[in-house]
Amino acid sequence: MSRRNWTYAAAGVDIVAGSRAVELMREHVRSTWRPGVLGDIGGFGGLFALKGTYREPVLVAGADGVGTKLKIAFMLDRHHTVGQDVVAMCVNDILVHGAEPLFFLDYLAVGKLDPEKAAAIVKGVAAACRLAGCALLGGETAEMPGFYSPGEYDLAGFAVGVVERKELLDGTAIRPGQAVVGLASSGLHSNGFSLARRVLLEEAGLSLGGEIPVLGSTLGEEMLKPARIYVRALLPLIREGLIKGLAHITGGGLVENPPRILPPGVALRLYRGEWPVPPIFNLIQEAGGISDLEMYRTFNMGLGMLAVVEKGQVPSVLTRLRAAGELPYLVGEVVEGAGEVEFVPPLEG
Repeated sequence: MSRRNWTYAAAGVDIVAGSRAVELMREHVRSTWRPGVLGDIGGFGGLFALKGTYREPVLVAGADGVGTKLKIAFMLDRHHTVGQDVVAMCVNDILVHGAEPLFFLDYLAVGKLDPEKAAAIVKGVAAACRLAGCALLGGETAEMPGFYSPGEYDLAGFAVGVVERKELLDGTAIRPGQAVVGLASSGLHSNGFSLARRVLLEEAGLSLGGEIPVLGSTLGEEMLKPARIYVRALLPLIREGLIKGLAHITGGGLVENPPRILPPGVALRLYRGEWPVPPIFNLIQEAGGISDLEMYRTFNMGLGMLAVVEKGQVPSVLTRLRAAGELPYLVGEVVEGAGEVEFVPPLEG
């Protein structure tokens, strides 16, 4: 039996390319560092010293990925925006509990490592970490030959934040009579792409490069809009006690996510028509003949985050959110109920 001098590179894993990718990423990672970061890139673990005058600090952690939105990035060969998606999904989740994001870790898995492409992805992650005020503390780039199709990869992330125990948002401060403020999304964010791709690309036969007048852009540009990061706008309001509860509208849409924060005996009533629904959602619904109920439990329908506030604080909260660059709307109220979301007018299933 013939033998050959096999190497890791010959088997599909290029250690030299991995080292080059790390060097290309180094500048972007360092640009995110904040007080508390210890050490440098290249260690076996990221180090962070919890600084501040916390009495009872509670660490809040979250993990998420970009999902099948990555398919759009592959098709367009555009990779600089998906980093914001993965950061947004994680930091917005821990923000719901009142936590300030401290650091983020990313996981990038590829079939064959392209150092420049990997660096572009991590550059987007780093830019999003700066938006969220957290450090990109470390991560993993895994080359896995034969596992992914050529040109494809997966991207996931993990965020850790901190909140004083007495300031933890756990739903107990939510009660009937309070108002619901919705913060506009940028569009699809990172949810419902399996349905969106099936309907728009397969059923309707639309092209990602085709200009869609109602969108004011190509379909691909619309679908790759990164998810909004709400940390800087909401964190000051949380610290001042103005926010009684938050719901990040991700998979499950406006039907499944808000109940996750509600205490017993209350429900949310949302008034449809009180916020603008971006055209991409109407396009999907019409192309697929999708019911209202299915749309509202799959997509964010234009609202990326819901905030519960006292009714008397609504004008001030709206003003401050606008000053922070958000588009907020008074979209509903807290009522007595069994933990559900009521829509007025009702959804058609």
